[in-house]
Amino acid sequence: MPIVNPAATARYASKAEETRGRLFPEPESATRTPFQRDRDRIIHSGAFRRLKYKTQVFVYHEGDNYRTRLSHSLEVAQIARSVARVLGLDEDLAETLALAHDLGHTPFGHAGETALDACMKDYGGFDHNAQTLRIVTKLEHRYASFDGLNLTWETLEGLVKHNGPVIAPGVSADDLPRAIAEYAETQDLELETYAGPEAQVAALADDIAYNNHDIDDGLRAGLFSIDDLMAVPLVGDVFRRVMDRYPGLEEARVIHEAVRELIGAMVGDVLDETRARLAAARPETAADVRAMDRPLVGFTPEMNEHNAALKAFLFKRMYRHYRVNRSMSKAKRIVQDLFGLLHESPDQLPPEWQQGCDGAQGFKTARRVCDFIAGMTDKFAIEEHQRLFDLHDPRS
Repeated sequence: MPIVNPAATARYASKAEETRGRLFPEPESATRTPFQRDRDRIIHSGAFRRLKYKTQVFVYHEGDNYRTRLSHSLEVAQIARSVARVLGLDEDLAETLALAHDLGHTPFGHAGETALDACMKDYGGFDHNAQTLRIVTKLEHRYASFDGLNLTWETLEGLVKHNGPVIAPGVSADDLPRAIAEYAETQDLELETYAGPEAQVAALADDIAYNNHDIDDGLRAGLFSIDDLMAVPLVGDVFRRVMDRYPGLEEARVIHEAVRELIGAMVGDVLDETRARLAAARPETAADVRAMDRPLVGFTPEMNEHNAALKAFLFKRMYRHYRVNRSMSKAKRIVQDLFGLLHESPDQLPPEWQQGCDGAQGFKTARRVCDFIAGMTDKFAIEEHQRLFDLHDPRS
């Protein structure tokens, strides 16, 4: 029998001892629950280590103080564990999903994903959530008995559905990203339902961390000022309170105090709203949570409006800032150049990546090249581009 997690006290929590198991049966650990083992396998994976040099907005060489995918994932995990604990959910599963949610991202953040999706439009496209599933079920080669990490059903389901059902009215299995559709033929992840409660917590923790830490990074980078934030609902009020409470406080501390207060406000809002939805729905099991007609975990309508206003501000003043645009334009060209060359000349791939190719511009070659590029860090992508395109680079 799997070990029981005594912290998962809520009746609607995912229960480690009731896991639906792994695709490839394995003996249970004597010291860890199945969800703890999933977390540990994520942490020890190569894809997780590479998050250190994958960025969200800034390219890795632009400064050591900006978030990377790794630091972001750790921050999401902290928020997810805290919320899961208060709600009596399985903290280990929430943490696992938080740590793994960005594994499928390309180098250079969303600019890299957009470029790679365009390169793959005739070959099934590219989706970072689907790529995460592909990594943990196929591309990680660590274990003797299977490809991937052989994670539990609950973790795989949460990774695929943390943003909601992927099969919904107007969306069929034929519309799914290729990696998800292929895996669904092997194991039923119940794609038409919501994910379990821990995955829903991880998704909200991602939103909370992403928005607030982009405020921090944007201010540090000089893309906007505290004065610019004053008109943003909730955010401006929090910054005013901090500056009134600590007159003359240095700006770096003002930013930290305001960001942590904002995170606290959003976490409190999630807890209040989720408790209200629990009282209304009264789910008895995690399966009941999945069967609901809306998410169990969420923000209040008021906080949703605040978040929408903040996202709109960040989109205009940060994600579309001319300095970011220039950097991301270069990043897109790097991805496009790499894909075009390697798809046309797969013999320039490292030997282990040439396996499974079907010749120049082949369908299978496109997927192998896509996997190769998606797994790159910003640093490696830049260096690989130099090796392949700079005639004077001695490493080529």
